[in-house]
Amino acid sequence: MNRIEVTDLTRPELDVYARLTERQLLHYYEPNGGIFIAESPYVIERALDAGCRPISFLMEHKHIETKAADLLARLPDVPVYTGEREVLQELTGYAMTRGVLCAMERTPRPSVEEICQNARRVVVLENIMNPTNIGAIFRSAAALNTDAVLLTPGCTDPLYRRSARVSMGTVFQVPWTWIGGIPADWPEQGMERLRRMGFKTAAMALKHDTVPIDDPDLLAEKKLAIILGTEGDGLKDSTIADCDYTVKIPMSHGVDSLNVAAASAVAFYQLGK
Repeated sequence: MNRIEVTDLTRPELDVYARLTERQLLHYYEPNGGIFIAESPYVIERALDAGCRPISFLMEHKHIETKAADLLARLPDVPVYTGEREVLQELTGYAMTRGVLCAMERTPRPSVEEICQNARRVVVLENIMNPTNIGAIFRSAAALNTDAVLLTPGCTDPLYRRSARVSMGTVFQVPWTWIGGIPADWPEQGMERLRRMGFKTAAMALKHDTVPIDDPDLLAEKKLAIILGTEGDGLKDSTIADCDYTVKIPMSHGVDSLNVAAASAVAFYQLGK
């Protein structure tokens, strides 16, 4: 094992864990791919299985022969920076979930057409910024028959540390990519790409002129893109107007809306049958 005790918190090899923001990591090798931080052995294992290349580990002493033992046996040459919990928390500025981090290289993202080629149900996330919601949506997508996730340029990156952790590593199992490179690419150009691939579009929105989520015509669509909007404001009016269906989840007790992650689970379960 290439084990390195953390005694100097300023050493440059630790910058990826201590002094670089998620956005700086994203552009680390620009114009090539960047770096992301995977947190917890479970997430790291799924990232490795998906072909992501590790750069280094950061972990508490106690996990070297316990939770991380299988990972380290699998990657004996990868540097392992290690220390007591208090030292690592001082370094990173937060308590590490399950005491293990791994800096990994990003892989190139596939095109929308590549991941949707054989898909029956996909979800489009419009400008969803909360990393916890992004992670939870991916977990529901993996569990509930959603074939791919497409993100508009205004979304938070699914490989941000918290997003990947909340997803339980499913961001490395469900195919995903960006639908457009700049905000102006959505909705018009993005919708046109979906139509060219044969998808009908369903906007999940709190409107009066809607179809129920169990509408027979909706369920019968061979290829359906479920479109979810940002926290608070929901979908843009222009997005809703451009969709084939506007769909509302029926609710009781005067509740007028669900968190977007909760709404995604309901939609994926009903529309993925």
